[in-house]
Amino acid sequence: MTSTYPDRGTARSRRALVAGSVGNLIEWYEFGVYGYFATIIAARFFTPEGGSEIEALVKTYASFALAFFFRPVGAAVFGLLGDRIGRRPVLILVIALMTGATTLIGALPTYDTVGALAPWLLTFLRVLQGLSAGGEFGGAVSVMTEFAPPGRRGLYGSWQSFTVALGLLGGAGAAALLATVLTERQLGDWGWRLPFLLTLPLGLGALWLRLRLDETPAFRQEREAERPSGRAVAGAIALGAGRIMGWAAAGYTFLVVLPSYLQSALDASFQQALIATVLANLGFAMTIVPAGWLSDRVGRRPVMLAGAALVVVLAVPLLNLLQAPGVSLTVKGAAVCGAGAVVGLMAGPGPAMLAELFPTNVRHTGLGLAYALSNAVFSGCAGLIITETIERTGNVDVPAYYAAATCAVSVLALATVSGASVRKATGRKPTAALDEAREATGKAE
Repeated sequence: MTSTYPDRGTARSRRALVAGSVGNLIEWYEFGVYGYFATIIAARFFTPEGGSEIEALVKTYASFALAFFFRPVGAAVFGLLGDRIGRRPVLILVIALMTGATTLIGALPTYDTVGALAPWLLTFLRVLQGLSAGGEFGGAVSVMTEFAPPGRRGLYGSWQSFTVALGLLGGAGAAALLATVLTERQLGDWGWRLPFLLTLPLGLGALWLRLRLDETPAFRQEREAERPSGRAVAGAIALGAGRIMGWAAAGYTFLVVLPSYLQSALDASFQQALIATVLANLGFAMTIVPAGWLSDRVGRRPVMLAGAALVVVLAVPLLNLLQAPGVSLTVKGAAVCGAGAVVGLMAGPGPAMLAELFPTNVRHTGLGLAYALSNAVFSGCAGLIITETIERTGNVDVPAYYAAATCAVSVLALATVSGASVRKATGRKPTAALDEAREATGKAE
């Protein structure tokens, strides 16, 4: 019986899988850490004397959102480079930039030390992270799907999403460990720096892996092929962004924003909030790879539609369950884990779905921009929108409404567009290489 997992692929495919996904792990580890320590970062960088805690938290999430809005810039700049000079050199460059910026956050002086310069320094490093993250996704998914064995594009692409869960779990684990072994004062004074500094050895390991990476055969073969029109590519980018906006919004709402929400809106402790986050990310991790594998059999769209529709139906009941005082912690934990699992149904097939929207010679740019734009608006702004709206309205159900509304739009984007129109929109030519790629992905739609 043939294994459904990539450990029996070629050596180059396995190397591409690891080298491509490791950067994503580091990126989301840092973004997770930033989200989990949002209240501490707010106090250290955004709270001058007399400032309120909620105002500082809003400013912290504004810095968080700013990094996401630089992702499309990074996706465009590094994507153009990746589609012209190759995936490998760009992936080496972005991992070096990402590692340096994240490590430096752990060494920054705080507001008490340098005053108003502190939030500006933090914001500058967040911008660098946004630029590098924008170039990371498009290049990594291109490498992983272009090296994927026949019929396994969905499975290979799902590992890019799986490393999101690993990164967020790593960040949550680091935060939980520090919260356990350090006092609250130690954690606030210097303990929060340690997870950021840990990025340096992780990044050096990722850099070594990428230096050993080969360029993809598809890029070498198709780099000089006729390119589709800018209008066609823009249409495919908009379609891709719409298809994954629910994944972006629900993922960040349930997996990252949740800790600060539980603390500020439901008076949970830091430890309780982290436990909830770990459970959500465990559920997320459990369904990603199986969902990617299943999408190679039945198609990307049915699996992603199921995930988006479930969020629409279950988001409000889930949040009401967490708010209910009489419900046991076991039931609440299972509900949070289930929420993460539903997001995984969208995240598993998502990378391959985006890769299949674009021909090889514009793939790095196209899928990177679709992902970056969707995440900039619907992930990067999630904390800011939710926190600000709760403050203004007093309605603690805002996170559920936000996740459900964005997933409803994704349901429409996934349900109404056929695979044939996608190929037409991207200006695909029926070349032998693209025909082979479509055959390799099986029922992509």
